[in-house]
Amino acid sequence: MKKLSLIILLAAGTLLSSCFGTTSASPQAAAAPPPSLKVATLNKQDMTTYDLYSTTIEGKQNVEIRPKVSGFIQEIYVEEGQKVKKGQLLFKLETETLSQDANAAKAAVNAAQVEVDKLKPLVDKEIISNVQLETAKAQLEQAKSGYESISANIAYSRITSPVDGYIGEIPFKVGTLVSNTTTMPLTTVSDISEVRAYFSLNEKELLEIKKRVAKEGRTIDITKAPEVELIMVNGETYDQKGKIAMVNNLINTTTGSVALRADFNNPNLLLSSGSTGEIKIPAERKDIFVIPMTATVDLQGNKMVYIMSEDSTVTSKPITIVDQTQNEYLVEEGLEEGTTLVVEGVSKLKSGQKISPITKS
Repeated sequence: MKKLSLIILLAAGTLLSSCFGTTSASPQAAAAPPPSLKVATLNKQDMTTYDLYSTTIEGKQNVEIRPKVSGFIQEIYVEEGQKVKKGQLLFKLETETLSQDANAAKAAVNAAQVEVDKLKPLVDKEIISNVQLETAKAQLEQAKSGYESISANIAYSRITSPVDGYIGEIPFKVGTLVSNTTTMPLTTVSDISEVRAYFSLNEKELLEIKKRVAKEGRTIDITKAPEVELIMVNGETYDQKGKIAMVNNLINTTTGSVALRADFNNPNLLLSSGSTGEIKIPAERKDIFVIPMTATVDLQGNKMVYIMSEDSTVTSKPITIVDQTQNEYLVEEGLEEGTTLVVEGVSKLKSGQKISPITKS
């Protein structure tokens, strides 16, 4: 029995010795290979980006139609949304009272004319003095002025369109009493053969644009402004390009913004007064680095990239971003032309780490 136990102990010792001997004799585990990451060579280029601003569209002319005289609306000759021509009759006001006044004024003119005609031969014969004739003539002119004023008011009762355009809302019905003091207009005629898109920039945006053009040796000049595009409310781009027509350099102290206007031709009348959309303004950038967003990492509030040296070691560097597209950053400071940038997998990198570069095609 003792002999058997001794054999078992010897076998176990041999097994343990074998195991530990193998472990101590094995080579050290191989280090993990450097990660294979895409890299790209940095080169400056020219780039066009686009700034978007919310806009409200108005017709070239939005003319409020208001009565010049008081009266009941007798006729409405147009419908809401109807296209009208300049001079076309829109409304007619009741003029019965004015017509009666006109008849009375006309009779007064006739009577004054008779008086003048009667006094002329008497003055010629020196039967009466010339003063009486001049007084009669003055009364005739006064009567004519009264008649002409009433006639003008009768003409004002026929209200016509001052421009070509489209009729807006008509809030009043036949029989409504209106006057030149009525708060609401009878309607609005909108000329939308050309539209005006109004938008605004805040003070910071205006300053950035001024700095940008100054850096390029230019000044803000609407005659040299680039063409702009209009993104309609359905997300589609309007097929006519527009021009910046007005820049108000006075900052609104209430809103902290400045107003701008872009004009667009509207030959097919696709755009309507009151519509909304976005103005798309191109911004030309010269000699700038364009890098993918995937090449950056956030570190304590700063954007960082990794630059690869000749021995494939990477080093982090902060960058200054001046603009961006949907997938790229535009960088002015922090990079040098010809250096190699790691463009993927940067979130797990550390300075001093080596990588296995894959040149980006």
